[in-house]
Amino acid sequence: MIQSLFSWRTGLALIAIAIVSGTIIYSQYLAQKIIREESQKVEQWVEASKAVLNNAGNDLALPNLIRNEQTAVPIIETNERDSIVNYINLDSAQAAQDSGFLKKKLREFRAANKPIELVLSDTPYVANKYYYGNTALLNEVRYFPLIQLFVVALFIFVTIVSITTRNQSTQNQVWAGMAKETAHQLGTPISSLQGWVEMLKENPDNDFITPELQKDVDRLKLVSDRFGKIGSRPQLEEVNLVEKLGQMIEYIRKRATGKVVFGLDSQGEAAIHAKVSPLLFDWVIENLLKNALDAMEGRGEIAISIRKIDQEVFIDVRDTGKGISAANLTRIFKPGFTTKKRGWGLGLSLSKRIIEQYHKGQLFVKHSEPGKGTTFRIVLKEQ
Repeated sequence: MIQSLFSWRTGLALIAIAIVSGTIIYSQYLAQKIIREESQKVEQWVEASKAVLNNAGNDLALPNLIRNEQTAVPIIETNERDSIVNYINLDSAQAAQDSGFLKKKLREFRAANKPIELVLSDTPYVANKYYYGNTALLNEVRYFPLIQLFVVALFIFVTIVSITTRNQSTQNQVWAGMAKETAHQLGTPISSLQGWVEMLKENPDNDFITPELQKDVDRLKLVSDRFGKIGSRPQLEEVNLVEKLGQMIEYIRKRATGKVVFGLDSQGEAAIHAKVSPLLFDWVIENLLKNALDAMEGRGEIAISIRKIDQEVFIDVRDTGKGISAANLTRIFKPGFTTKKRGWGLGLSLSKRIIEQYHKGQLFVKHSEPGKGTTFRIVLKEQ
């Protein structure tokens, strides 16, 4: 799937580069062609103006026709002192209102094109200069590649977002399907084990073993129920999170070594409530605590702090383990990523999905430093 997405992106990028490159080359060709034609039109206009000024010949119909047909190229005429004496194809109203309008245009025309001179007298030397700018057509041709580049970039962006969203949706469906199938497959052996436990309870000689077997069966049922809820919208209940976190700490404490110190800080609050799915919320806390235990390798401190600020509840799970490298911080919530020798790399991914999609909260790494530990933060809305 990743390789397919990469090939799509590469193909789209190559197509975009080809389109834009071809457009730029052709647009430059058209621009140069238009520039030559406009330059010729200005030269013809100047020659026609010279003929009219000199009253050359009796027939001025053609010169006047050339002058009258030149309605596209903006031209500014200056005298031998380079002072503006006339202009055509510019906004007369704006020129009348803004005294600096023509001077600004003259600077633009000087920078754009070399002026054409019309010598009126050799002795003394008198010559007018004709500065001209670009037509609207030429500007459109020059700016068209930029517009097309923007359109192509927008097309590529929308396409990539669409493909990424589709792949993410497909991936989510795959994980949800796997979870439900796992829950379904666990159902049969769990029912069988429950039956065997009930049979063992009938014999008083098994009283020392049946309670522990019952705990294990109940644990398997809990795991199955958790997997079965993935992909379905869970029912949220108002829960005292301080009490719930205390229960999870006690559960994990029994499965840790005596060299791991646990702590719960609720800022003196006995009850902080929020709406959660108890089954799934326990799973998230269990995942975070188990990850903390794995990171500490048998010794250290795990501390959970919970506090409410305004309408939000903040839960920090801190450990003094080996920390997370900067390279892995952006990948730890991705399905399948794990630094452990054993495991599927689904715990943190599912935990983030449970908190953010089902509880409309947040789960992220608040702080991590290699060799010193990691702090995960959960943010929930207080009820």
